Amino acid sequence: MADITLHKENDTSTTTVSNRFIDEYMTNANGEFVKIYLYLLRCMNSPDCSFSISRAADKFNHTEKDIQRALKYWEKMNLLQLEYTENKTIASIYFLDSEAMPQKDDAVPLKKAFGPARTGNKTPCAQFADAASANTSCPSKENGSSPMSPKTVYSADELKAFQEKEEVQELMFVAESYLARPLTPTDIQTLLSWYDALELSTDLIVYLMEYCIAGGHPSLHYMDKVAVNWKNENIQTVEQAKHSTQTHSKLHYAVLKALGIQGRSLVPAEFAYIEKWGKEYGFGQDLITEACSRTILAIHQPNFEYTDRILTNWRRQNIKTTADIHKADEAFQAAKTAERARAASQKGVAVKPPISNRFNNFPQRTYNMEQLEAELLNHAR
Repeated sequence: MADITLHKENDTSTTTVSNRFIDEYMTNANGEFVKIYLYLLRCMNSPDCSFSISRAADKFNHTEKDIQRALKYWEKMNLLQLEYTENKTIASIYFLDSEAMPQKDDAVPLKKAFGPARTGNKTPCAQFADAASANTSCPSKENGSSPMSPKTVYSADELKAFQEKEEVQELMFVAESYLARPLTPTDIQTLLSWYDALELSTDLIVYLMEYCIAGGHPSLHYMDKVAVNWKNENIQTVEQAKHSTQTHSKLHYAVLKALGIQGRSLVPAEFAYIEKWGKEYGFGQDLITEACSRTILAIHQPNFEYTDRILTNWRRQNIKTTADIHKADEAFQAAKTAERARAASQKGVAVKPPISNRFNNFPQRTYNMEQLEAELLNHAR
């Protein structure tokens, strides 16, 4: 593979590792991922300042996918920023300052910041120019992309018009502050698509970022999905968004509790299941948690796929209440008993009726109490 250009925010000539990287990031990372990150730091301080995925794979006896997986991990941790070519290969790697990242225990700022948008030492004009010249395979707005799509790509003239709006400059500044890193051209295009194509207000976009970051999802890719969902739900104000998120949070907590999941948050795939059960299937919390409880009773471990099969089956049977569940259970048991009787009949075996009490498995004795009393009196004489 071709060489990848590396960029950094300072010109130090020595390879240094911040204490914060060692204290917070290294301890929880895969050892091989740490090696790749340290190797990247060393390459950054080499005279030619170059790096190749193939050379790194040879050096560490890994596959190229292993190297790419490590790079994507550190990007997820907000220590690297990857940029891609039209062929979706990595073109550039930017080191982000780990010391500038918010501390894990820092509260997400809720107050809006005001001022001109800026990215590093770039002016707002240069920032928007980069967004206009960025290579991307996404369809342009002029090519008829859906107004509901967050993948709209804006031309240089459109970006210039956005740049002149004060609320857009504010939005870019706030986004940069919340993400704790410079905005990439792709970031700018995404934010503008929420503002323009999805027609979300700047206040709603700010709340969207606050909500996702506070929930442990600082990725714009994740926020993008939430933005589209809010548009589809016709959420237009912060108040509507708060009501929706509170409702969803109660259901998510109930599912976690019913499945016995502790010590972690739901991953996006699990969120998608819950959204499907609540919105697409239209099930209430009582039915969803009942399906979760039955999952634990059946396989003794949380499994969203198993729960999904239960709820899909209930939907097929048009079950909408807990009373419907009880009727379906009774019908299932009756059908099961009838099938057992039919199978026994074909084999010529008599089938005993079900016994409701285990003490009725033997003939019951009857006693004449007057006779027993007379016998005891005669024996006493």
